[in-house]
Amino acid sequence: MLPMPRSSGLLCVYSGDKLCSVDDCIPGTGVYLRHGYIYSSLAGYVLRKNEGEELPVISVVRETETQLLPDVGAIVTCKVTSINPRFAKVHILYVGSTPLKDRFRGTIRKEDVRATEKDKVETYKSFRPGDIVLAKVISLGDVQSNYLLTTAENELGVVVAHSEAGAQMVPISWCEMQCPRTHAKEFRKVARVQPEYLQA
Repeated sequence: MLPMPRSSGLLCVYSGDKLCSVDDCIPGTGVYLRHGYIYSSLAGYVLRKNEGEELPVISVVRETETQLLPDVGAIVTCKVTSINPRFAKVHILYVGSTPLKDRFRGTIRKEDVRATEKDKVETYKSFRPGDIVLAKVISLGDVQSNYLLTTAENELGVVVAHSEAGAQMVPISWCEMQCPRTHAKEFRKVARVQPEYLQA
């Protein structure tokens, strides 16, 4: 039976399915070796993980064990936890529209905030702690470091922000949001949100 793709991007396989050659991957859990190839030993989903080895480790896990991971190019929704002049630290909450079970940390560097005039970017004029941000993964993290994220596209940036008065602010331009209560304006790197990225 052929492997079935799944909406989250994970590949569904059945027991006995040939996955790849031993030249391409290192066998992990839920697989076995035969004649130089790696086969699935159970029905489930294929996970490939780089664990500092030259080749990725390939495993097959059952549905309950699967955990969607942020991948390069993925659009993620994250919450800003802290900022400094060089970068903003975030927690990644969603990959696409799928909520994450585990907490992943990310970093948006000053040079990755926007596509133009990068030398004029000021982190505190782009994000504030508590902001909800749409970003794209540009580099995978590991145990020690964070995922590197970018907001250097029109569709990426702050989607939800609260003013000092506690009200949810309204975007008024690509770089400003306004408090509906006090009418005070605050700088942000504002996202032009596409409908498919909006979270309820």
